[in-house]
Amino acid sequence: MKATSLVQKKAQLSPKTISFDFEGTLLRSTSLFPYFMLVAFEAGGLLRFLILFLSYPLVWLLGEHQLGLYVMVFLCFFGIKRDTFRIGSSVLPKFFFEDVGWEAFEAVMCHEKRVVSTKLPRVMVEGFLRDYLGVEVVVARELKSLNGYFLGLFEGKNGNSSTNLSQEDHVCTKDITFDYIDGHELSPFFKEGYLKLNIDERRNLHPLPREKYPKNLIFHDGRMAFMPTPTSTLVMFLWLPLGLFLMFFRFTLGVSLPFNVSAPFLAFSGTRTTVSREPASASSIEKQNHKEGMLYVCNHRTLLDPLYISCVLKKPLSAVIYSLSRFNELVSPIKTIRLTRDREKDKETMEKLLRQGNLVVCPEGTTCREPYLLRFSPLFAELTDEIVPVAVDVKVSMFYGTTASGHKYLDPVFHFLNPNPSYSIKILEKLPKSETCHGGGKSRIEVANFVQSEIGKALGFTCTSFTRKDKYMVLAGNDGVNKKQRESFT
Repeated sequence: MKATSLVQKKAQLSPKTISFDFEGTLLRSTSLFPYFMLVAFEAGGLLRFLILFLSYPLVWLLGEHQLGLYVMVFLCFFGIKRDTFRIGSSVLPKFFFEDVGWEAFEAVMCHEKRVVSTKLPRVMVEGFLRDYLGVEVVVARELKSLNGYFLGLFEGKNGNSSTNLSQEDHVCTKDITFDYIDGHELSPFFKEGYLKLNIDERRNLHPLPREKYPKNLIFHDGRMAFMPTPTSTLVMFLWLPLGLFLMFFRFTLGVSLPFNVSAPFLAFSGTRTTVSREPASASSIEKQNHKEGMLYVCNHRTLLDPLYISCVLKKPLSAVIYSLSRFNELVSPIKTIRLTRDREKDKETMEKLLRQGNLVVCPEGTTCREPYLLRFSPLFAELTDEIVPVAVDVKVSMFYGTTASGHKYLDPVFHFLNPNPSYSIKILEKLPKSETCHGGGKSRIEVANFVQSEIGKALGFTCTSFTRKDKYMVLAGNDGVNKKQRESFT
């Protein structure tokens, strides 16, 4: 679609309020099936994902926007617990943003107030519309539930719900919800105009650039890293047998073997590791002759960060990690110690490890997938002046090796299931004495912020003040510490 034609449509609408169809206006894709596939995989697991995939011919024959919609809703939601369902706010926003058309987005966002109708269930789309697009009114259908579980059926319409939308001038009340009303029923209630594009117009829209997002997408959850269209899902299922073999090969031989032989095995299996050092970093580190070890401070992308750093440095390291499962602790080829979130105890533990040798720490406290750095905890700055920043980045194409709400012991499994997972590690120059606590008189917060900024510059990432708690409150609705962990800390 040409931008000029959309500008003409914008000119016909009031600058105050716009009502539009979500799927028929903002999304470039004409299919709803991939979004239900995401829900099936993330909320229901691989079996439900497979069942929905096999039902695609039936959904296609019935029509995705007609009877096929009811089939997808039933297969995705039947038996899913209602209270813990957070896919609409933690997983889908990333994929919605990647599917939004730039021109349509600008046409919608130039209005002060926005009213949206959608065929998708409210639990799938309302979080994105309100939190990221600032929508005033969401016209969508609710799902029936019984004893806290979805039944996979839509609630029936309330006969007079549409009359509530009759506003003489514009919508003036925020966070109102209504039953679903189709576009031709909704448009008469808004004199300012109703926007909906045809299929050809939507296909010609350009993707929305990240810098145009109305709100930074820093946190998102879920294991799936690609949009599960029928074709891409078929490719995934064809890949899984080989992927499982490679995962086992990478995990047992590439991870468990000594460092000097693990890298060739990982490379042979398709993993890629890129290593770079700043000119002065190697010599300055090697010349150090201190009783205490070196402290390597890195940003956190996956649970495997300390292992990869140990491999590229070709020296044994100890690692301190907050959320570490018993399984990963047992199979780790390097020494790993779980922190307790008790500042004094953790400080004592790290000081002891530094006296024994080199130590790697991830002061973000949790992983971040997007090009952002979370706030660095300043505890590491008090331990030593021998600090080496390490910049880490990870690229995957099929599965994310991190999770906020899933099983953490599966993180390495999902990472190694990718066809060509890649790690990029850059060893930065050791901190000058002038930028440390003991040698330079800097505060621990100043040192932590300086290290964060240096790693951010090396990666081209944006530094933020968000913390681990912020991430888990957004994605899981808790502070990231489960009951068992709390008991083990006390």
